[in-house]
Amino acid sequence: MNRIARTLPRAASYWTAAAVAAIALWTSGAPSTTYPLYEAQWHVTAAITTTIFAVYPLTLVIVLLVFGDLADHIGRRAAILLGLAAMLIGTLLFAVAPNIALVFVGRAFMGVGVGLALSPASAAVVEFSRPGRERSAGSVTTASTALGLVFATLIGGALIQYAPFPLHLDFWVLVIAIAAVGVGVWFLPRHTPDESRGPWRPRGVAVAPSIRLLYVVAALAVSVAYMFGSVFLALGAQIAEEITATRNVFVVGAILAIMSAIIGVTAIATRSVRPQLLIAIGSVVTLVAFGFLLDSAFSGSLQVFMVTTLVSGAAYALMFAGGLGLIGQNAPAHHRAGTISAVYLVAYILQGAAAIALGLVATASGLRTALELGAVVVSVFAIAALVATQVLRVRDRVEQRVTDAAVPVSALEE
Repeated sequence: MNRIARTLPRAASYWTAAAVAAIALWTSGAPSTTYPLYEAQWHVTAAITTTIFAVYPLTLVIVLLVFGDLADHIGRRAAILLGLAAMLIGTLLFAVAPNIALVFVGRAFMGVGVGLALSPASAAVVEFSRPGRERSAGSVTTASTALGLVFATLIGGALIQYAPFPLHLDFWVLVIAIAAVGVGVWFLPRHTPDESRGPWRPRGVAVAPSIRLLYVVAALAVSVAYMFGSVFLALGAQIAEEITATRNVFVVGAILAIMSAIIGVTAIATRSVRPQLLIAIGSVVTLVAFGFLLDSAFSGSLQVFMVTTLVSGAAYALMFAGGLGLIGQNAPAHHRAGTISAVYLVAYILQGAAAIALGLVATASGLRTALELGAVVVSVFAIAALVATQVLRVRDRVEQRVTDAAVPVSALEE
């Protein structure tokens, strides 16, 4: 069988890359529903559980720092396969873990896997898009990641609550899903190395000077989405438990999954909107969402919390899709994965810092104080993103006027 027959066509490659983004977020969120069981069955303290949570972003940040542009040298397919292999190892360790030690190692492998796979998958969605449809790549990636989070909360919650082997079964299901996506990735187009770039070596984070303002806007937007998601998922679960007065893992997971579903619907519905406009609208919606979140926490109203969930999903989708779409469209093709990695790097650092800070504040001063602090911090970043989009808009207008002014001169010369 020749190489062409063994390579997926463009459309299938596009959806395979999107599936990698989904499986990365499923892997990322899968352990969240299991942590309470470790505390109950293995008598693990809250401090250890928090440390397990911290292992993932710490490992992921290190991978992005060191290997962020690896896919620009060895190709999307090879980098994604390495990432899926690490995710598979990490999930298998969770699936067989007899104690907390293997859980630590498994979570580290998950961080390595997502760090290696998510950026090249995001870049591949852009590159396998139909000509002229690159603008929608950020929205499709956003919807895919949202689907992964839905699987993590719904499938994980259902299996833990109603199926046998609650500590392990949901991870075995994820193992099968990762392996299935890996089969598709194996048949992605191979990479032809650019010999002029030389062999890969660790270079750290680098962004082309011509797109640094675009990078700042994109990094702010994705960071707002990640920080907001961190606040909502970490503290929203507690609010949901208090409002519904339930400890049913599936019920709480289903409530939180509504946000992920809205993320996907919003991302697809707005896929033809310009990324800059998505970020501008998303910044305002983020401020509104925090208002609803604070109201739901203080009022204890299930109706207000459900509205909060809907608005929060829309806010996340607009910011994430806008930021990812902006950088994906404008990053140089030969450095696209590395530039996207640089965006994810900032977002994960800020998300991790926000999660740790809010956890400490919630423990010391209560849920409401943590929410108020989170609202202030994320709102400041959302306003910064809104201002940055306006600066970018003004710059683009000035450049367009300069270009338009040069046209008559060129015409006269001809």
